[in-house]
Amino acid sequence: MHQRLSNALSYGEFQIFYQPVVRLADGAIHGMEALCRWPQRDATFASPETFITQAETSGFIVQLGEWVMRTAIDQVSRWQGEHARDLHLAVNLSGRQFLHHNLAKSIEEAVRSAHLRHNTLEFEITESVAMHNAEDSIGIMRQLKGLGLALALDDFGTGYSSLSYLKRFPIDKLKIDKSFVRDIPDDTNDVAIVSAIIAMAHALGLSVQAEGVETQDQADFLADCGCEFAQGFLFGRALPAGEFTALLAGGR
Repeated sequence: MHQRLSNALSYGEFQIFYQPVVRLADGAIHGMEALCRWPQRDATFASPETFITQAETSGFIVQLGEWVMRTAIDQVSRWQGEHARDLHLAVNLSGRQFLHHNLAKSIEEAVRSAHLRHNTLEFEITESVAMHNAEDSIGIMRQLKGLGLALALDDFGTGYSSLSYLKRFPIDKLKIDKSFVRDIPDDTNDVAIVSAIIAMAHALGLSVQAEGVETQDQADFLADCGCEFAQGFLFGRALPAGEFTALLAGGR
């Protein structure tokens, strides 16, 4: 599998899809999350959970992650020029990539090469990765923040986060996992959890983004609670660059 992944990167088989992130206040496109996809010969796509996990296990994720980052940064830089406005790009960092000694240098080179403004680039780290070695994570986060980058804690509520560390992480945003969003506003437990996460994040000076928003009722509830951003099928699926370009032309 490691050889297959390496060959796929060499032969240009991987693609980047972009899922829109919207501002709930007005429905405008705030930016996008870059997601790696691997088309197969039978016109299907390999399961991201499977090949990303295998890439992480083999260590290939560092090479693949850097390609995703550079490709997405170049694309968003072009979009920003074409549409004359800031578009915020979110890129996921795997555990190995987050801890790699060359991470900050690699990011800085990619941003400088694409002439992308640092403050339009956001890196997402799952709380499980952040908490694996919390003290080291804080140091790495501070290094990235020193470059002017934004940081988001992904899948919040599904790992083993500690509130004592949460207040020390130099992050900008909490992302509410889709498992808490799926049954709102009908499930009273999820309503309580989501409301509490949003209130806590705002008390800590953080913005909030909900994942997996599929219905207008969910979006309305989140907006009423003060959640700033959302992504999900209600607003758009992940699209290849060409189709996302057409989506941007509409603006919302």
